[in-house]
Amino acid sequence: MKQKPAAVTAAPETAAALTDADFQFIPREGKAADQVVRPSVSYWADVFRRIRQDKVAMASLAVIAIIALMAIFAPMFSPYDYSTNDLSAINQPPSAEHWFGTDQLGRDLWARVWVGARVSLLIGLGGAIAPQIVGIFIGGISGYFGGWVDMVIMRVIDVGLCIPELVYVTLMMLLLGSGPAAIIATIAMVGWMGAARFIRGRILQFKNREFVLAAKAQGAGPMRQIFRYILPNILGQQVVSITAAIPGAIFMEAYLSFIGLGIKSPMTSWGQLSQIGSSLFRTSPYQLWIPGAFISITILAFYLFGNSLRDALDPHLRD
Repeated sequence: MKQKPAAVTAAPETAAALTDADFQFIPREGKAADQVVRPSVSYWADVFRRIRQDKVAMASLAVIAIIALMAIFAPMFSPYDYSTNDLSAINQPPSAEHWFGTDQLGRDLWARVWVGARVSLLIGLGGAIAPQIVGIFIGGISGYFGGWVDMVIMRVIDVGLCIPELVYVTLMMLLLGSGPAAIIATIAMVGWMGAARFIRGRILQFKNREFVLAAKAQGAGPMRQIFRYILPNILGQQVVSITAAIPGAIFMEAYLSFIGLGIKSPMTSWGQLSQIGSSLFRTSPYQLWIPGAFISITILAFYLFGNSLRDALDPHLRD
């Protein structure tokens, strides 16, 4: 039996339909070939552009800026001093005279909340920056020199990380006493080990790169190689680390003050106000809700801004 020939598939008509009018030719000479389609921008300019286009980042930054400005200027224009007692106005709820009410000694909570914001934000910034400074120094030495120096430092860090953080905090606060400086030093003693491990890893990643070896061949010393050539390449990651550490430092201050190891009267902070308000929660709940709300809003704003900043600085997400 004679087999029928297989059916031949018709060629697509797409190719036949294309003409010269569908293409745009650029001449070899002329201004069209040299026209810049998109202007070049620097790394940090692109980072700022990404942040400006991120609505969450801008909203979080606006909240942080408002709280910081109120902490600076609000107590100056308050008619009441944050530490002055008024026994005739004890535990008054929020009113036109006292916007946030008064505490158990008749002190104006509006003034105390914003003075406390100064202390809490100061501890947040100091507690985020101090561990990074210590970590850069120790981690830089460990990663650059290597050998037995690296081994000793890393074993000390491994042992230190095995000890519960609460033990460090309690011992340091008992030794140093209360106050913002003591809390910042305590946070630095707890947080420098993680920062040092991070810096060590980045130093090991960059110290054998060509531009670092070229600087070394030209006579640059270890400190110049680290601070001039290596650290600028990880500056973005450090900024993200500091931003992410601020909420933790604010929460640490609130926790220490809440358990009685932090800020003492007459100085005040959001943590101390929360500790005082917790004892009066049944009769005057506003004394706990107001500082607690500011702690939560500030921590959330820093977390959201830190996430947006991390995305803006991530080279894998760049266009």
